[in-house]
Amino acid sequence: MRVWVASRNPGKVAELQALLGAGLDLAPWTGAHLAEEIGATYLENAMAKAEAVRAQTLDWVLADDSGLEVVALGGRPGIHSARYAGLTATDGENRARLLGELEGVPAGERQATFVAVLVLLRVGHRALAATGTASGTIAETERGQGGFGYDPLFISDELGITFAEATASEKAAVSHRGRAARRLLAELGRSGGFDPLRQGG
Repeated sequence: MRVWVASRNPGKVAELQALLGAGLDLAPWTGAHLAEEIGATYLENAMAKAEAVRAQTLDWVLADDSGLEVVALGGRPGIHSARYAGLTATDGENRARLLGELEGVPAGERQATFVAVLVLLRVGHRALAATGTASGTIAETERGQGGFGYDPLFISDELGITFAEATASEKAAVSHRGRAARRLLAELGRSGGFDPLRQGG
């Protein structure tokens, strides 16, 4: 059973495939329409993205909404993380804006939290949702070559290095998306008859 990922972010899709590929047959959505992220919460955005794709297919749909919440910035960029420097901003431009806004903020006041919400939908079934978080601090300069998004700036409290410096397995063990993915799989296991690997139709 195919599960479409309601995202065109290649880094996010690859990470979800690595995290959930052993339990779900994931593929990036290639259809015409994806919902705009105009909700007030991560869950609202994830649901909107999942619903938009589900309206175009009877298959399973997985959607993610995530963001970086920086204490010194009052929780920004939060749900606006992907477009922090503008609607068409690159990851590098978003990171540059973040560093600019934190210029002069001392290391002890650069705490941040990554948040991810995953939603799994299919026509005729209730939605399943799972949330994961990861705590850390924002580095003063980019570090590491891996990951995507804000990973080169996010120093994980548990790893002591940025997500971009970590291996994929190290990051998955403590990341917001990794935790949300494991919780979603656990929820699937607890929900009788809601297993896309076994249920036909």
